[in-house]
Amino acid sequence: MKINANCKINIGLDVLRKREDGYHDLSTVMIPVCGLHDVVEVEPIEGDKAEFLSLGLKIDCADEDNICVKAHRLMQERYKIGGVRITLDKRVPFGAGLGGGSADGTVVILAINEIFNLALSEQELIDIAAQLGSDTAFFVRNSPQLCEGRGEVMTPIALPQLEGKWIVLIKPDEGVSTREAYAGVKPAVPELSLTERLKAPISEWQQSIKNDFERSVFAAHPIIGEFKQMLLDRGALYAAMSGSGSTVFGIFESREAAEKLSDTTPYIYKM
Repeated sequence: MKINANCKINIGLDVLRKREDGYHDLSTVMIPVCGLHDVVEVEPIEGDKAEFLSLGLKIDCADEDNICVKAHRLMQERYKIGGVRITLDKRVPFGAGLGGGSADGTVVILAINEIFNLALSEQELIDIAAQLGSDTAFFVRNSPQLCEGRGEVMTPIALPQLEGKWIVLIKPDEGVSTREAYAGVKPAVPELSLTERLKAPISEWQQSIKNDFERSVFAAHPIIGEFKQMLLDRGALYAAMSGSGSTVFGIFESREAAEKLSDTTPYIYKM
């Protein structure tokens, strides 16, 4: 079974408070970006182990630590499934705030559910995916979601303002680890909820829709903030960093406006 594991962007990211379990409560809207994706192939094999092959972009971790292998291990512990061969063609940059690894792990769970006829419900799949990370559960639904808690509490959300718009992604050479991003963040609860602020036209988002990681990340990695400003200077209706970075994105009115940045980035997609 071969599945495209697309990435995501965050529109708004409020870090509300630190929890007793060490995680943070968040409020963010995740939007799938289907044009940029890894390709994950999962095939059943004899035995109960996971064979793993990585192609494409180099991944800086041992095979047994890859989230795809962890996903198989988790499913095996729960459901006593057999072995699989996982081939990952890595195309989504990592350390980018795009959720590429999370998507990979989640699609392995979805593939195993199909291959071994587990017939798990959506909620069961969400609960399992949430054990792999904070934004993994999003990729079970893979549609616009208001994500709360540490990212696993989801509510479908409609953003008609994005219909027909185009998105440009810029991934600087620098990466930002999740640990680094959280180390510099200052949690705070805004006066208006993110859902209330998102009701405004896109032209007003730049003043009220923010990513709380930007302040400290831009201070440590100025080039990321410079790319965000470049997107705005070149006509983006809204620009922000995605997740914990380092990718920034701009939302443009038309393909023509987005393609003016083709000298800077190959990542241009319709929303």
